[in-house]
Amino acid sequence: MEKHWYAMKVFYNKVFEMEDLLEAYGIESFIAVQREEQKGRAHSLAARKLAGERDRIGKRKFIQEGPMIYKRNPLVASLMFLHADDDQLSIVSERLWDPVVGKAHGFIYKDAGKKGFAVIPDIQMESFRLAISAWNHGWEIVDADIALDPGDKVRVTDGPMKGAEGYIKRIGKDKRLLVCIEGVIAVATSYIPRKFLEKVAE
Repeated sequence: MEKHWYAMKVFYNKVFEMEDLLEAYGIESFIAVQREEQKGRAHSLAARKLAGERDRIGKRKFIQEGPMIYKRNPLVASLMFLHADDDQLSIVSERLWDPVVGKAHGFIYKDAGKKGFAVIPDIQMESFRLAISAWNHGWEIVDADIALDPGDKVRVTDGPMKGAEGYIKRIGKDKRLLVCIEGVIAVATSYIPRKFLEKVAE
C-alpha cells in the first residue's frame, strides 16, 4: 500500500511520546529539532536518562555522539510528521482520541475543501527537511500567511540545500527562498546566490 507524508499536531508537547508510539507501529516520523549541547549538570542528568533501561521517552529527547550529549528541542511546539499508508493512518487517527476522558491527544491535518487528510507532496517534505538540516545557515520560521503570494518557483542546484524547491519571496529588505508545507508551515532560508537557483515550472 502506498505511503504518504502527513502533518500532525500533538497536544501537550508530547511529540516524543508520539514518536515512540509510531515506531511501535512501524511508522516513520519526523520532528524538526535543534540540537542543544548538554554541559555540566545537564550533561549528567541526560546521561542518566540515556542509561535508564525504562526511560524510553528520555532516550528520545537526547542524542549521544561519543562523549557529547545533545538535547533535541522541537523547533515548532507540538508539530510532527508521519509517513504512513491508509491503514496506518486510520490506526493513528483512532489513537489520537481518548474515549475515557473524551479528549483528543492531537489531530492530523485535514485537506481544506476536501474529505480526508492532507497529503504532503514528497518534494515539499524533502525540501522542508533539507531546510531544517541547514538550520545553522540562517533560516527562520515565518508566518504561513507570507507564503500566500509567492514569487518564482525555483530549485537549489548547489550547496547544503541542493535539491530543495521553494519560492523567491521578498521578506523585509531581502529576497529569500521560501520553503513551504502548504497550510502547515513556511521556512525562509538565508540568501542563496542566484547562480545556485534554477526556475521550475509549476
